[in-house]
Amino acid sequence: MNIFSGLFKTRDAPKNRTSGSAYSFFMGASTAGKNVNERSAMQMTAVYACVRILSEAIAGLPLHLYRYNDGGGKEKAINHNLYKIIHDEPNPEMTSFVFRETLMTHLLLWGNAYAQIIRNGKGEIIALYPLMPNRMKVDRDEHGALYYEYMVSQDDAPTNKGSSVKLSPDEVMHIPGLGFDGLVGYSPIAMAKNAIGLAIAAEEYGSKFYANGAAPSGVLEHPGTLKDPSKVRDSWSQTFGGSSNSHKVAVLEEGMKYTPISISPNEAQFLETRKFQIDEIARIFRVPPHMVGDLEKSSFSNIEQQSLEFVKYTLDPWVSRWEQNMCRSLLNNNEKKEYFIKFNVDGLLRGDYQSRMNGYATARQNGWMSANDIRELENLDRIPAKLGGDLYLINGNMTKLQDAGIFANNPKTLNEEEEENEEQEILELQESKDSKPRKRRSNRENS
Repeated sequence: MNIFSGLFKTRDAPKNRTSGSAYSFFMGASTAGKNVNERSAMQMTAVYACVRILSEAIAGLPLHLYRYNDGGGKEKAINHNLYKIIHDEPNPEMTSFVFRETLMTHLLLWGNAYAQIIRNGKGEIIALYPLMPNRMKVDRDEHGALYYEYMVSQDDAPTNKGSSVKLSPDEVMHIPGLGFDGLVGYSPIAMAKNAIGLAIAAEEYGSKFYANGAAPSGVLEHPGTLKDPSKVRDSWSQTFGGSSNSHKVAVLEEGMKYTPISISPNEAQFLETRKFQIDEIARIFRVPPHMVGDLEKSSFSNIEQQSLEFVKYTLDPWVSRWEQNMCRSLLNNNEKKEYFIKFNVDGLLRGDYQSRMNGYATARQNGWMSANDIRELENLDRIPAKLGGDLYLINGNMTKLQDAGIFANNPKTLNEEEEENEEQEILELQESKDSKPRKRRSNRENS
């Protein structure tokens, strides 16, 4: 049993690297010759834009704690202590928006988001604090149970003593990204470091191109032998280097000759390379190009559809990842039967005004939305119940499906039924007239 236990622990030990490979996330060297890590990647405008778009989108969504009610529906559990933490402020130092924005940034750059769960003596959650992913280690103990080890920094609270703090799984809210073991996510920056490195190299090439006076580098040829070549080179760079010295006329002495040896930016397809790398980075984060400023393939007819696809195919997987991991970490087994955490993405899926009104009209006429339901979605005040704001109406010319063939199953026609009804009414009226005189005669006889 000890042998199998050791194999199990070794196989399932969370690793921050691809399975069966020496490729490590902490080695940022790329094939373009540029070191790429989470912080250097954020200096790329495309990476910064994608991270900002996704983190602000998740942070800006309404987040509520719901409770199942007796009627089979749901209602906001505003009296639960966790509601204020996830909706308003997870801790006294930051709002819910900033907290979620920070964790989503960690998730997009490092592939993991961690938050320390602070509980009181009753076991109730009273605060959530974000933890840096690059200082967190996920491992297993001798019994195969998971634990988290966080490296303490000088910037942390002075109450922490030692170089690391060991945390149990119920003390950490962990949201992993895409990974092979389901426990630790892989850094998107590390997995796509070659594409990002090429973008950094192209940007640096453009910067140096203008720093050298927007002129290609070359060779200064002298017919004789120079005693101090570095002095000539430095003098040339000082006189003609930099964009402020571009297009100056060079005067060469002693038979010197300047020969350019580099290809021009047009021949190197500099602009095309930079533009393609922007699309490449947007593809990594699955962000539509028009949201990072590339409107080449966008138009008035398809940009709304692209925005809806952004919510469905980009945000929705992240939302589900957040919801399920928050429920797993912040709710106990008994609370999971009664409560759940939910983001509201309806605001991002709203169409134009005319489309919304047509949809509301259909829902109102078919009886599955009331006036107050519609006004709540439009952020309008509710109509008092006594004025019919909560009434569910339905079109009067509609009938149940089981009653649709009631006349077809009746052998009598509609005219025959009307004639029989008229005859029945006449007989009832006649009987009522005959009964009145008899009552009068009986009264005379009695008198």
